[in-house]
Amino acid sequence: MRKTLGWLLSLVVLIGTMGAAGSTAQAATAAEPTAAADIKDQILGIPGMSLIEEKPYPGYRFFVLNYEQPVDHRQPWKGTFKQRLTLLHKDVSRPSVFFTSGYNVNTSPRRSEPTTIVDGNQVSMEYRFFTPSRPDAANWANLDIWQAASDQHRIFTALKKIYKKNWLATGGSKGGMTATYYERFYPRDMDGVVAYVAPNDVVNKEDSAYDRFFAKVGTKECRDRLNAVQREALVRREPLEAKYAAAAAENGWTFTTVGNLDKAYEAVVLDYVWAFWQYSLLADCASLPAAATATDQEIWDSIDAISGFSAYTDQGLETYTPYYYQAGTQLGSPDIKQPHLGNLSRYGYQPPRNFVPRDIPMTFQPGAMADVDKWVRDNAHQMLFVYGQNDPWGAEPFRIGYGARDSYVMIAPGANHGANVAKLLDGEKALATAKILQWAGVAPAAALADAGRAAPLAAPDAELDRRDLEREPQLRP
Repeated sequence: MRKTLGWLLSLVVLIGTMGAAGSTAQAATAAEPTAAADIKDQILGIPGMSLIEEKPYPGYRFFVLNYEQPVDHRQPWKGTFKQRLTLLHKDVSRPSVFFTSGYNVNTSPRRSEPTTIVDGNQVSMEYRFFTPSRPDAANWANLDIWQAASDQHRIFTALKKIYKKNWLATGGSKGGMTATYYERFYPRDMDGVVAYVAPNDVVNKEDSAYDRFFAKVGTKECRDRLNAVQREALVRREPLEAKYAAAAAENGWTFTTVGNLDKAYEAVVLDYVWAFWQYSLLADCASLPAAATATDQEIWDSIDAISGFSAYTDQGLETYTPYYYQAGTQLGSPDIKQPHLGNLSRYGYQPPRNFVPRDIPMTFQPGAMADVDKWVRDNAHQMLFVYGQNDPWGAEPFRIGYGARDSYVMIAPGANHGANVAKLLDGEKALATAKILQWAGVAPAAALADAGRAAPLAAPDAELDRRDLEREPQLRP
């Protein structure tokens, strides 16, 4: 453990049907020992915690929960909202992993890679302001990285009374950013952080790193093929926008937020190259159409499959309003040059302001990401950052400096936005696995003596370990 908690709980050690040790607050204060409370009763004994449903899964208990949170952690008396979370319970004797995607929470049982490695419990939090975890009559000024980190801190503090072993924070993409921000604001909570493919846009107006990335990623043949399809989609704007209008009429899509169909169409097309490298592999270039001979339908199908024509409709944007708000107020967003498009682009990369309803005020805070970046460089302790070599979001990564301790940045060769420890080169994969086990306090003696012998403790499970990687346009990490 990297910290000393400032409180101790009275503990009655009891043996329950799940083999878990622990007690509810009521049992802890009881004069005589009683039968151990079921883990569900212990969890629901936490003030503000309520059950949405329990779903069975072999070897685990899986709960979908609500937890009452202050709308504003600085002024907790000004109202609360219910934040959704899930708990994959293994045993209170195992370490716990705090996972967040940075978006909505998946309400089906899932296990992140660190959870599999340490064979532990997993708490997954829905990010504030993503429906339904949104305050009624929302004040959007309360959506920032400190408030979200404080949500995590309160959940951890409440559950730590039950799950007393080591804790790790993790997440991918915006979830990796979230885990990093949590560590910055509450560095004494977690025993380690595993952040996957986490962008780090320190200076929002300086995006040349992305331009350099796209100039060399993959092969020239693949880059030229992608650029040609993207350019052709703008050359054929008129017939393809007619198809877009027909699709919009068929699906009930509207374009009030972005402004009009033309702006939405170009936003989708400009995402094409980025989205390809984010979710595809170099080998997938062979499946791209040849722009010069492709039919309109083939161009449409390729753009739709990779970027998604529903993305910038009102219906496609609505779910992600909290992300675009954060991108336009704290996180930053990329603005890349695409010289192969010439004067075919009318709008360029559109800013997050274009994707948030105008009745929501936004003011950018340029110091937010610079603060986190400096903190990580100077203070990272037991943090692991994993990136994919061919993932555009890794063009601006987190880096560690001389003040960092026992922290690492690793790159998975040829990997995209789905990069993880399993995709690292063997030496780094073994080191990363050993460190995760060590930070969680469950490293076997063999792994402590030789990192090359480190391996996940939990058996693979195709359903639990399935990665629900949504295909999102480039402006959403």
